[in-house]
Formats: sequence, structure tokens, C-alpha cells
Amino acid sequence: NCASCSHFTSGCSEDSLDRLLPPVSTGLSPRKRTTSQCKSEPPLLRTSKRTIYTAGRPPWYNEHGTQSKEAFVIGLCGGSASGKTTVARKIIEALDVPWVVLLSMDSFYKVLTPEQQALAASNDYNFDHPDAFDFGLLVHILRKLKQGKSVKIPVYDFTTHGRQKEWKTVYGASVIIFEGIMSFADKELLKLLDMKIFVDTDSDIRLVRRLRRDITERGRDIEGVIKQYNKFVKPAFEQYIEPTMRLADIVVPRGEVTDPASPFVHSDILDYCYGYRAALASAHQAQPLPQTLSVLESTPQVRGMHTIIRNKETSRDEFIFYSKRLMRLLIEHALSFLPSQPHVVQTPQGQDYEGRTFHGKRITGVSILRAGETMEPALRAVCKDVRIGKILIQTNQDTGEPELHYLRLPKDISEDYVILMDCTVSTGAAAMMAVRVLLDHDVQEDKILLLSLLMAEMGVHSVAYAFPQVKIITTAVDKKVNDVFHIIPGIGNFGDRYFGTDAPQDWSDEETDEPSY
Repeated sequence: NCASCSHFTSGCSEDSLDRLLPPVSTGLSPRKRTTSQCKSEPPLLRTSKRTIYTAGRPPWYNEHGTQSKEAFVIGLCGGSASGKTTVARKIIEALDVPWVVLLSMDSFYKVLTPEQQALAASNDYNFDHPDAFDFGLLVHILRKLKQGKSVKIPVYDFTTHGRQKEWKTVYGASVIIFEGIMSFADKELLKLLDMKIFVDTDSDIRLVRRLRRDITERGRDIEGVIKQYNKFVKPAFEQYIEPTMRLADIVVPRGEVTDPASPFVHSDILDYCYGYRAALASAHQAQPLPQTLSVLESTPQVRGMHTIIRNKETSRDEFIFYSKRLMRLLIEHALSFLPSQPHVVQTPQGQDYEGRTFHGKRITGVSILRAGETMEPALRAVCKDVRIGKILIQTNQDTGEPELHYLRLPKDISEDYVILMDCTVSTGAAAMMAVRVLLDHDVQEDKILLLSLLMAEMGVHSVAYAFPQVKIITTAVDKKVNDVFHIIPGIGNFGDRYFGTDAPQDWSDEETDEPSY
């Protein structure tokens, strides 16, 4: 890492730096970025190579169900319109890491008072001063993201100069990129940055870019933009932003972003992103199956249905019919693990009957799309008016790792017993990611029941190792997983056999397809 201190200009007072000033050699910890503008952006980033889902997250956790490593945070600083977003995209493309969170400092402007609103309307409010930002909220959110926890991010509206009512949910990731004009302007924030990059762009270029952006995207007039630039933006850059260049590990000169990531695309960063599957898979080799596992009794009927659905010659109609029968048995078996309490009712003959009733607030089903969705009718058939949520987790075909693409959960799910449904579990990667998402939404771990028609021992151990309080329920457990993580002897690609679609050559037992609705 090279800190290009020759770019530093010492034209500022020491007082303007009293927020900062850890020595240049200290302050490790970059942060992340997720842009916040008038509209909430989709959770993805398109690069020249592929689409990166910024709502995605790595599922690998230790025995406590927490991430094995904290996220690697990259802080991007530079003047207004210096090209920080472009540099961020170049970094992501060069790293080629699937689990990235992008966060913009623009999300953390303070809520303005009516007097400040009036000043902002006349371009007389200084948005380029450190006091304009809510550093307390920013540091709190970044610290949680670095720990792999989900957070809610405010959405700032530059037209009304206020926060929108709905905040955006963002999940932890392997790499977090945080950009903003004051990214290096707070001591506590600097402690969270693992790498610091300063984008040094000529002031004339920045002015032209700002004019174009504020006029076309934010509805400002040219006189107001120039007034604000001369009165606030330029002085703030010279006093608060430019002096922090000396804190950077890397300086991108003159906004040159052809390949800013090349100096630090190395094993230290990539180790944050890959390699947990093999370690987790081998953690419990030759160990007995966990006590949290319950396998449906292998009666002649159950074994007969498995014989039919495992047979590659079975027609699609028969595959669907007998799969549904197994699902119904599995759901009924799973319900026996829910808490109940004594309940006395009176029969039509006027006699008391000492029975039992469910002891909890609600039961919610959550299907891991797409195959898990096939279990929803069986759940609805035995649980009247059950609420249903959906999670889409797809395997990245380049890395073999799962990514979270879509999420829809019922409100107040934190108080529910949750039946998490997926038809096959091989490595446990998708299931662990889904459990982690439920925990992020404050569902209690001991209130989660993971249901699957078929599981591999590897997946059972992985889930139980990471989440020892989750109840795992299945109709059968196969011993082996092959080199490409297919269950052996297995059942094939359940989703393709059920929906009648063709599996790609490199299909995975854990679904990789789009949702079926």
C-alpha cells in the first residue's frame, strides 16, 4: 500500500482536524457503500463481467452462528463529484467478489430543522460541513454491518432535504465499500476502515460534474449550484477533505480509475470471501448425527415413496404425486415438535375432553425458492391461515457459493415459530443463509424448524454446527456428497423434476433457479 503524501496540501488550521488525527500509521478499517437517493435502488450492481447482488451475503458461520470473520471495509474519500462511485464499481469488478455492500455517506445527512430547511431551499445551508452528518448513527450502523448483522439505512431525499419514511434494509457482506466526502473525518469511523482510498480529482472537473448532477438529477438551477459551490463546497474541501488525503493507504490521482483495485487484489481480501465451505464441511466428519435432527420413521410406505421419487425413470406426474405425500407426512411430523399446553373442551355429549392446544403466538412458513415453494400447499393443508414468507437463494456458478437475491417475510415474524422449507439440503449453505436471515429479523433460533425431504449428512452437520438450537426435520439422510456437492445417491435436481424444467450441466442440489411465480 502506498500513501501518496505528496498530494497533501497543508492549507488548513489544526482546529479543523480535531475530529481526526489518529497518526497516519493507525486507523485500520474501511467501510461500505450503498447509494441513497430519491428512490430506493435495486440491490444489485451491474459490471462489465456480471451482475453482483449487493443484498447478498456469505452464509459461513462458526459454532455460535456468527460470521467466521468480520467484513473487510474499504473507505473511499474525495471531494464532491470526484468519481468515488466509479472507483467503487471498478474495485468491485476487479475483486469479483459476490457479497458486497455499497453504502453512501449521503444516506447519513442529519434531519434538518424548519430553519435549516429554509436555508437549504435558498442554497444557504452547508451540506459540506462535518456537522451536517450523523456520525453517531453512521458508526453504529457500520459497526453492525462489519459484524455481519443486518441494519436499516435511512434514505435521504435530496429534493426535499429530508429522510424518507421507509428505511432500507441492508445485510452484512464479505466486503463493504463506504464512500463519502467525509469518510475520513471521524476518529471512530476511521477505526472501522480496513483500507482507505482517496480519489484526487481536479477541482474544475469536479465542478463540471457537480453542475451536471445537481441540475439534471436534483432539480437545482445553475446559479444556486455555483453559489453553493463557492460558499460551501470549495472551502469545505480545502479545510476538511483535502487534508485527510494523508490518511489514505492509496491515492487515485486525477480521478484515474482504469484499474484502481490492482494494488490490493490479494489473498488477504479474497480470504474474507471464500474457503469456508470445505472447512465447515469437514468439521464433523465421522461424527454422530446431532440430537437436533429428527428423521421420519422409515416405514414401508415412506421407503416405498422414496423408491418412486428417487427412480430416474419415474414420470413427472408420479414424482409430483408421491413428493406431495411425503411432504404432508413431513409437515405433520414437524408439527409434533411445536409447543403445546393442556386444554379442556366439552364434547357434544356434555363431557370434558382433556386435550392439547398450540402454545405460541403464530406459525409462519418460509420457503427457500424455488423447490421449497412446493411444500407450501402441504403446510397450508394442515395449518389454517398460516402466513408464508419467501427467500430466494441462488448459487453463483463461478464460485459455487450461495447468494441472497430476494426476501419477503411477514411482519412481526420475530414472535413466530417458523417452519423453514427446502426440498433438498446438500452442503447446508442455502439453509444456513436462510436461518441467518431469520435471525437477522429477530426470530429466536429455538423457534426455527428446518424441514427438507432429503438431506446429506454434510448439510445436517453444517446447519447443526452453526445453529445448534434449530430443529432439523427430514424424511431421509444420505451419507455422501460428491465433488460438486450433489447428494449421493440423492434424488436429482428436485426443482427441475417437479416443475419439468431442464437442469444445467452444473446443477446443484441447493436450488439455483428463478422463482416460479
